[in-house]
Amino acid sequence: MNKYYEEKQIIARVDRKGNIIGPIEKWEAHKKGILHKAFTVALHYKESLIIQHRKHPAFDGVLDITSSSHQVFKNGRLQDTINAVYETLKREWNLERKDLLKKPKISSSIYYKEKDSKSEFTEHEICEIVVCQIKKLPVANLDFAYGFSIAGKREIENKKGRLYESLAPWVKKAIEKKLL
Repeated sequence: MNKYYEEKQIIARVDRKGNIIGPIEKWEAHKKGILHKAFTVALHYKESLIIQHRKHPAFDGVLDITSSSHQVFKNGRLQDTINAVYETLKREWNLERKDLLKKPKISSSIYYKEKDSKSEFTEHEICEIVVCQIKKLPVANLDFAYGFSIAGKREIENKKGRLYESLAPWVKKAIEKKLL
């Protein structure tokens, strides 16, 4: 497993309305199932979405649309979501701002709580869904992904299709709310 997951990161503990109620260490939040702030960025390439084959201590091996992470506290201040997205795209996809067609946009947020059946972790998040269009296919950083696929929105949303069962729980929630 890569060193990034061993770093101590302080994220935002929130209430059900998404109001920040204080800082919390990331793995403590996930071990105890404490509600916190997060984001998922959906990368659109032409008419398709990039699906990450997630390599992560929590929900390892699920399919994500496209990367999920957290805004972190830096020097006592919580990172802006869009800046956190830029860092995630660089870290996990080797994408720079110049590789995007336009600035990422927060479409909405979702609430969910789901225990990972394969680990000790629980995702309990108010998760902002960020939509982003890219100019070229990305190069996945294999420290964070087993690989990736490309699929049309209709294929991803098909509950009887081959992909749906393997989607991360937060992606299914985003699909239900038509946020991708």
